[in-house]
Amino acid sequence: MTTARNFDVAVIGGGVVGSSTAYFLLKEHASLSICVIEPDSTYEFASALRSSGGCRVQFTAAENIAMSLFSIDFIKNFENLMTAKGRPAPVDWVQGGYLFIVPPDATKALERNVAFQKSQGCVVDLLTPSELKDKFPSMYVDDLGAGAHTPEDGWCDPNGLLWGFRRKAVELGATYIDGKVVSAEVTQNQAKSITLESGSVINATHFVNATGAWSGQVAQMFGMNLPISPVRRFEHYFTAGSPVEQLPYVKDTARLAFRSEGKGFSGGLVDGSVTRGFNFDIDHDYFENVVWPAVAHRFPAFEAAKCHRTWSGLYEVNELDGNPVIGSWNSRLPNLHTVAGFSGHGMMHAPAAGRAIAELVIHGKFQSIDLTALGYERVEKNQPYPELGIL
Repeated sequence: MTTARNFDVAVIGGGVVGSSTAYFLLKEHASLSICVIEPDSTYEFASALRSSGGCRVQFTAAENIAMSLFSIDFIKNFENLMTAKGRPAPVDWVQGGYLFIVPPDATKALERNVAFQKSQGCVVDLLTPSELKDKFPSMYVDDLGAGAHTPEDGWCDPNGLLWGFRRKAVELGATYIDGKVVSAEVTQNQAKSITLESGSVINATHFVNATGAWSGQVAQMFGMNLPISPVRRFEHYFTAGSPVEQLPYVKDTARLAFRSEGKGFSGGLVDGSVTRGFNFDIDHDYFENVVWPAVAHRFPAFEAAKCHRTWSGLYEVNELDGNPVIGSWNSRLPNLHTVAGFSGHGMMHAPAAGRAIAELVIHGKFQSIDLTALGYERVEKNQPYPELGIL
């Protein structure tokens, strides 16, 4: 007979978002019993570890901007904040900046976005094509209308971030359980327990779905419809054929996104129409056929670019609007909390999102940043709350 284990909070998913949630729960309430259930403690397929580590404030939803401002500051101080048992937690923060570039017909929209970002406390410089050329001489700007440069943005090491959160959560008392959730028991108005593949049963007062690309499947176990799908994306490391200046994280409206990385560059171009599914196969022609033409057009020095490595990962795409679902299922199972569907922004928002869920669990409401607009209610009502800028 299987003996059930009892916890105050069971966090399903031990990646960067789940581990951040566990950390903030215990930081806020040290006596809580917290378990974090993770099916793969090597994190081989964890989305964050296959990401480029970018962190930016260039959003149009006030909630995303606020999460970025908190998270970036947190990540900049991460090494000291997450020191566990005397061991620092380096994340190799690089304040390389972000640069959004748009064609002439999107200039007015970019200007509106920049004005709003500034009103929210962001440091943003709006650049004309000639100013872009002065700042980034290798860039082709004749077909551009404007650019928005955020010099205080940057990128970090996702592996360091994940393990830093995990080690600190363990030091504070979190119990990590190797296992895969296969079913959930619920009543009319409460989530009661989950069963693991091993047969073990976990009872908890609160449950948190932080399973990223797998969150839609996990939600179904609780009877919850969560429109989050796994979408394959490629990341490439490549070098230019002739010298190029250090570049910020460059993004355009066609979803080209790349940045400097050591002596080369890291990035890709997301195909949002790709078939949904858990596919980690690599298309070794994708760089040459899709990414290289876009990079070489924008920076002619990449005409002779060489791709050295390609890897794949998953975006957890919220098919409703591309924004995360952060909140409780108040209409049905109020003790089931979701923090998923970041659509490529999970790592950068993990600190703020983890803190938000901790506040919901402990206090019953958001306290630091009001994320009500990102709650599950908009999914139930089919009311999208999308970003109006570059994804």
